[in-house]
Amino acid sequence: MRINGVAHVALTVNSMRVSVAFYERLLTFLEFKCVHRSERMTYFIGGRTAIALQCPGEGRGTDHFVQSRVGLHHLCLRAYSREDVDAFHQHLISIGARVIHPPEEGRWAPGYYSVLFEDPDGIRLEMNHVPGEGVFAPGVQFVPHGYE
Repeated sequence: MRINGVAHVALTVNSMRVSVAFYERLLTFLEFKCVHRSERMTYFIGGRTAIALQCPGEGRGTDHFVQSRVGLHHLCLRAYSREDVDAFHQHLISIGARVIHPPEEGRWAPGYYSVLFEDPDGIRLEMNHVPGEGVFAPGVQFVPHGYE
């Protein structure tokens, strides 16, 4: 059996007020729609993907995301073109996102092109574009960079 993609990702955030404001500006640019909003959770859907923001558990709420800790390393959204990655980068700048690296080519696959940024809690997010068949192209060998 094969799957039909990733249905949703749920992110626990320190402040719903701060994070919802950030993600609304981020995700409406990508044509996501907010389909649920409450004090404890907000849910956005777009591009066959959903992103949920939820409150932390009792006694939590002052943590800062640590990329090397057990759990999520980063979330990467896929763009249709390099131009989309460039336009998204400009949007990130306009909303004051902390950009870790501007659009650049990477070694993950032939033509890999991405921008990396952080949300208000320091959760790392990326948008990339990989043309053609990527690592499935004939003669391409996948070699992970930076995770070993």
